[in-house]
Amino acid sequence: LGIMDLKFTSSRKYISISVPSKSQTMSPHIKSVDDVVVLGMNLSRFNKPTQFFICVSGVFMFYLIYGYLQELIFSVEGFKPFGWYLTLVQFGFYSIFGLIELQLIQDKRRRIPGKTYMIIAFLTVGTMGLSNTSLGYLNYPTQVIFKCCKLIPVMIGGVFIQGKRYNIADVSAALCMSLGLIWFTLADSTVAPNFNLTGVVLISLALCADAVIGNVQEKAMKLHNGSNSEMVLYSYSIGFVYILFGLTCTSGLSPAVTFCSKHPLQTYGYAFLFSLTGYFGISFVLALIKIFGALLAVTVTTGRKAMTIVLSFLFFAKPFTLQYVWSGLLVVLGIFLNVYSKNMDKIKLPSLHGLWKKSVEERKTRTLSQTV
Repeated sequence: LGIMDLKFTSSRKYISISVPSKSQTMSPHIKSVDDVVVLGMNLSRFNKPTQFFICVSGVFMFYLIYGYLQELIFSVEGFKPFGWYLTLVQFGFYSIFGLIELQLIQDKRRRIPGKTYMIIAFLTVGTMGLSNTSLGYLNYPTQVIFKCCKLIPVMIGGVFIQGKRYNIADVSAALCMSLGLIWFTLADSTVAPNFNLTGVVLISLALCADAVIGNVQEKAMKLHNGSNSEMVLYSYSIGFVYILFGLTCTSGLSPAVTFCSKHPLQTYGYAFLFSLTGYFGISFVLALIKIFGALLAVTVTTGRKAMTIVLSFLFFAKPFTLQYVWSGLLVVLGIFLNVYSKNMDKIKLPSLHGLWKKSVEERKTRTLSQTV
């Protein structure tokens, strides 16, 4: 880091090294190499377990409120056709929040290339826009259970994008989630009066985009050391332009603006709180991705979604069947297998051979004691 000058004379050569004093400021890029800042809080000062606890707490707290507000907005009569407009408003708020947060940090430079942001913005539009729009066709719990199974496309994306390899526990987790997802969807098609296959297609496409975006974000943030606020600002502001262009071309902007102007509090008011909690939540998710990787971040957000389903049945009236419970438990089993695969060195589950051997030894001991 010092400045090295090499000087030559006729009789000798010598090297002089000048090192910056502590009072001098280092390059912002070098200073923030290991820093992970979330909402002005530098998580790099804490150890790994504390970082994990803070990130998980933030994800659960903000996204549970986010899920409640999302379902509340779509419960407004007549709002269901305007899912893309809600996404536009959400992206606009995210861009403003990201710009404000970026002004609060020292290093304001954009590190990730613009082309990468254009790809991430397109995938983000697909993920959130299709997800919001699917609520016009599906029950909220069905949409959430689909999003719980994001692990499946994330694993596929990890193989093709980053060349990752997964063990048998991860594959078993994906299989359990797939079966639970199919069972839950069949139950919903039986009891839900507003079930529509279009919603299944939309949320499935949203999952595919979500699978790619997690791996692309992880790769970009680690390769270029981009900050969370930078990622949010550029990806959502570019995405805002994409959606605005699409709504203008399809004549979907004017009806949505007209409807929301008649119900400003129930639309823009809820949308502001919805976007604010979502922005705080996504900041903690990006921190999880940067510190622990995309797969663990998906596992945490999947657990949060499972709790959101329970709260949805408690706060909003909707049809219910026990098949929801069994299929949900199958998805939870998949989540457990995924967590176990990441902690196999810490969690030792007994094998079938070990249980059989222990049972035989107990029988021998019992027989010997009876004989004596």
